[in-house]
Amino acid sequence: MRIAGITIPDNKRLEIGLTEVYGVGRPMAHDILNDAKIDLGKKAKDLSTDEEKAIRSAIENRGLLIEGELRREVGSHIKRLKDVASYRGSRHLKRLPCRGQHTKTNARTLKGVRKTMGSGRRKVEKK
Repeated sequence: MRIAGITIPDNKRLEIGLTEVYGVGRPMAHDILNDAKIDLGKKAKDLSTDEEKAIRSAIENRGLLIEGELRREVGSHIKRLKDVASYRGSRHLKRLPCRGQHTKTNARTLKGVRKTMGSGRRKVEKK
């Protein structure tokens, strides 16, 4: 089963599998499946074509922004923050956390792996 160009895993429960789609989390997946009147524990491989259509229509009826549209919108919001030179925009430019976290010891997700100095001595090769 594919939704918005994303393949939903066949062996996972639908409430978990739908979260593969960018913009759909667990609560939204529950709401979508309840609207489509499909059991949360059902697996994607067990769906009929009518149930697949029901899930797609439930997503469309909600007017959700998912995948590419949502990524573009989030990107445009970040670009606007950078253009107006706000504090948050400058943090995005420097690839640092922009929600008030401390960065002296943490922030490894954004800053990347720390490169520390060694002792300065070269390793001696064995002959």
